Amino acid sequence: MKLEDPHRIKPFRQRRARLSRQLREGVVILPTAPERTRNADSHYDYRWDSGFYYLTGFREPEAVLVITLGRKPREILFCREKNLEREIWDGFRFGPALAKQAFAFDAAHPVADLDAMIPDLIADQPVIHTPVGADPAWDARVSGWLNAVRAKVRTGVSAPAEIRDVRAAVNDMRLVKDAHELAVMRRAAEITGAAHVRAMAAAAPGKREYEIEAELLHEFCRNGARSVAYGSIVAAGANACVLHYRDNTAELRKGDLMLIDAGCELDSYAADITRTFPVDGTFTGPQRDIYELVLAAQEAAIKAVRPGAAFIDYHDAATRVLVRGFIDLKLCKGSVDKVLADESYKQFYMHRTGHWLGLDVHDAGDYMQKGKWRKLAPGMVLTVEPGCYIRPAKNVPKPFWNIGVRIEDDVLVTAKGREVLTAACPKRVADVEAAVRG
Repeated sequence: MKLEDPHRIKPFRQRRARLSRQLREGVVILPTAPERTRNADSHYDYRWDSGFYYLTGFREPEAVLVITLGRKPREILFCREKNLEREIWDGFRFGPALAKQAFAFDAAHPVADLDAMIPDLIADQPVIHTPVGADPAWDARVSGWLNAVRAKVRTGVSAPAEIRDVRAAVNDMRLVKDAHELAVMRRAAEITGAAHVRAMAAAAPGKREYEIEAELLHEFCRNGARSVAYGSIVAAGANACVLHYRDNTAELRKGDLMLIDAGCELDSYAADITRTFPVDGTFTGPQRDIYELVLAAQEAAIKAVRPGAAFIDYHDAATRVLVRGFIDLKLCKGSVDKVLADESYKQFYMHRTGHWLGLDVHDAGDYMQKGKWRKLAPGMVLTVEPGCYIRPAKNVPKPFWNIGVRIEDDVLVTAKGREVLTAACPKRVADVEAAVRG
């Protein structure tokens, strides 16, 4: 087995160093995610913890990162031992010796030694930085280590007086992407855009939603993205009005719109694109009216993404355009300010216009700080995804019933404005109709 490329590992080492400088004192103890049973003796495909991966680049289960802070930080990995018999069944394991070298740690030990070694590592330290409240079993384990140190207090050893949630610091770091991350995210966006184009060309009346979902998965996998970033939404007709629709079983019918919200995961990073298109290749009049309204709202929102803007600004820009359109189409009554104030528009648009994007599709990082919306900064990546969902109702003209439209792109905040990472995926009416017709 080849060692990890030193150039690929460099960003992870730099992130650990940044975290050490920021926290300054104490001990970081960060576990990866556990394996999860699907049913009987079958497990879900393993997915490592994003924060743990962000600092280590290590993808095996049963691993813990420990960093002792201070003037001479020491980075230690606890991981599974080499086991040739298990490797016959389950595949390669690094083991502590090879992991230490491959991932540039100061030391590495068998994870089975964690409970025996941690009390000595946290003794006389002022604080433990670890996830708090995420897993009761982990919380109990941390308490056990603290009690083991407290039991030695008469020998002159002191236990940490404080436990802080390390995720706050790591999540804040993850908000601003470095060059390594952006390169991966650009490729994930490219693969995902191509998958949406493939899905548009494959759609036709008489097919099933899952057949179109299969086209997405094929394009992801053949380009090296072996996993989806989240469960794909492939929704035809009225199903497009269900925000988190997941059945993906209905038949596509002539005259339907199809809404696809899907993204691949590449090298642990997510893409997230939504496109809406007519199954038979031509928008009807009401469908086109709603589609062009949502597209105009998205364009206004994207223009509002810039350094120094508050996170809420682009949502407000999209909402104002949507409300003006709802009034013009007689879906809402009153002035723009009145409809915004009474929130009657939420009958048709009930979600925010986007979220952070990165190692998780709804990526880490606070949206507000000290009661105020966070300011955008270069390196942040977010989605821009306004929509309109019109269910049958007495106050809705029948030609608009069951029209669901969402248009979503991934946008990087740059020093001078923004870069739409997913711009290659068609969304203009003529381009969408052409893509559906193949």
